[in-house]
Amino acid sequence: MAYRITVNGESHEVAAAPETPLLYVLRNDLGLNGPKFGCGLGQCGACSALVDGELTRTCSIALQDVGGAPIVTLEGLGTLHKPHPLQKAFVDEQAAQCGYCSNGMIMAAKALLDRNPKPSDEEIKDALADQLCRCGTHNRVVSAVRRAAMESAR
Repeated sequence: MAYRITVNGESHEVAAAPETPLLYVLRNDLGLNGPKFGCGLGQCGACSALVDGELTRTCSIALQDVGGAPIVTLEGLGTLHKPHPLQKAFVDEQAAQCGYCSNGMIMAAKALLDRNPKPSDEEIKDALADQLCRCGTHNRVVSAVRRAAMESAR
């Protein structure tokens, strides 16, 4: 079946089975490498993207369930020459070690800042609680989100 989806502001037609996880379409058909395959069970957050503005585990949502909702991936936030404040803050705060969780952390932080532009540290920690990171950069991630919030408020 063919589906029309809008990803990062661009319309795409993809041919896939209705039950195909959105993650597979993003990575395999559209060549987007921000969302990662982590657990495949919607538990780790590595595959996260914004679907209609909501943080979504793309490994757990079927292509048929996306409908016409706009999708934003890490690649849709900024560019190499003009990164999103969150992307810049993650670099400035050295908030990644292996980097595998960075996509989920940044997308969860984006969802948080979209609904709460001035979160407390506790609100940041709560928003990131479901994003699995085994490297232990949690303090740097919180600092990066705080920095991005302050930069965006200027």
